[in-house]
Amino acid sequence: MSTVYRNPVLNADWPDPDAIRVGETYYLVASSGNRTPGLPVLRSPDLLNWEIVARALPALPPAEHFDLPRHGGGVWAPAIRHHAGLFWIFYPDPDRGIFVLTAKDPAGPWSDPWPLLPGLGLIDPCPMWDDDGRAWLVFAWAKSRSGVNNRLSMVEMSPDARTILGPPVTVIDGDALPGYSILEGPKLYKRDGWYWIFAPAGGVANGWQSAFRSRSVLGPYEGRIVLAQGDTPVNGPHQGAWVTSPEGEDWFLHFQQRDPFGRVLHLQPLHWDDDGWPVIGDKGRPVLQHPAPARARHSPPFRPAEGDDFRATQPALQWYWQANPDPGWLTLAGDGLARMRAVPNDLGNLRTIPQILGRQLHGDPSDLTTSLHLDATAPGTRAGLVVLGEDYAYIGLMHDADGTWVESRTYTPGQGETVRFRARLPGPATPVRLRLSSTDEGLCTFRFRATPDQEWTTALDSFQALPALWTSAELGLFATAPPGTPGTGQAFFGAVGAP
Repeated sequence: MSTVYRNPVLNADWPDPDAIRVGETYYLVASSGNRTPGLPVLRSPDLLNWEIVARALPALPPAEHFDLPRHGGGVWAPAIRHHAGLFWIFYPDPDRGIFVLTAKDPAGPWSDPWPLLPGLGLIDPCPMWDDDGRAWLVFAWAKSRSGVNNRLSMVEMSPDARTILGPPVTVIDGDALPGYSILEGPKLYKRDGWYWIFAPAGGVANGWQSAFRSRSVLGPYEGRIVLAQGDTPVNGPHQGAWVTSPEGEDWFLHFQQRDPFGRVLHLQPLHWDDDGWPVIGDKGRPVLQHPAPARARHSPPFRPAEGDDFRATQPALQWYWQANPDPGWLTLAGDGLARMRAVPNDLGNLRTIPQILGRQLHGDPSDLTTSLHLDATAPGTRAGLVVLGEDYAYIGLMHDADGTWVESRTYTPGQGETVRFRARLPGPATPVRLRLSSTDEGLCTFRFRATPDQEWTTALDSFQALPALWTSAELGLFATAPPGTPGTGQAFFGAVGAP
């Protein structure tokens, strides 16, 4: 319980957030890229304390494409809305178009996604059901796929979001606005007879938040910048959602790019000036701390789970894979062990394998351990604890013809893997404790001990984690073996948590 909160309210990668309030409860969705299950749905009673209640997309379509990691593809910025008794998520795949799925309960089950608007480079969709019964969809463009960007388009759709009614039209052209670039991420609202489009511009690392309004949904729109970094340390504060509390307080949720921790979640106060324009933060500057929302002042703090005791028979909601999962990769018997099959697909680059059970690397200093036993006969079988970005580092076990070894390796794009540490275990049945310590700058230190009474041995010190393509670095567990081997090896991971 606190009367003051500090930003970020979630210091981990929750990219491109969108949020709504339904009744007394807030719900938030975020981009998930190639991570599956995708489309995490978070729930909060007070805007500060969040828990994951679902992953709405069990697998990415088309399955045959996303059976391998497709870094930079998959689910980009989604929107969540509540209409006609249903929760709706609209999400873009920049290589395929805009998709929709629904649920009666945000915890699921969610419907299979259906395509609404096919096309290359259509991103950041947001729907609105108007008072006259008509329904609209605003979206942006990815230049990497479509050849154009810096513009927002609007199209009418059927109220069931199954059919597009007419061609899209450009409602805001960023090229016609002085100083604007990369105008994207629109969110569509209606207030006091005005149609509002909240949209970021200027790019992820250094951009700002704008708001545009019109008396007609199709424009013309007038706009202004309503949130920018100014003299604060919060770079690129933008892309998010306006919500109103049951007490009538207005708030804005947005991200800040924090390499290597990705896009972390901030909460800003919002009020409306005498001319009816939103003022976000402290006169348009992000606040680092602020009086908490009314309901948060009486709530015990909590946040999405980080550890896992592996006492459930299904993966906890903080976990995801690098591609569409195979049920044979992981067995959870509820006994405190996660059994991972050593899939025979190791070509020497962990970024190419899908069977990494991961979660975001958190931006607060952390210290966690797990245990690992490797049961394998095929030389080259390995398993471990990895920090995965564009490059990576891991500590784990490797089995070869001479026995089982504790090892640490790093990977650099274009250079491949480098062995940083190697020590032979006294016997193949020896379980090893692995430990990862990370700082608030993303410096990671890997340690191990082979027996409970042994001191921790440092295998790799101060590895600088880096982000992946549009995502944070990730913490992951993996097991793999060379192609052509039987794939019968298994890695047994114990609970992941504090030492």
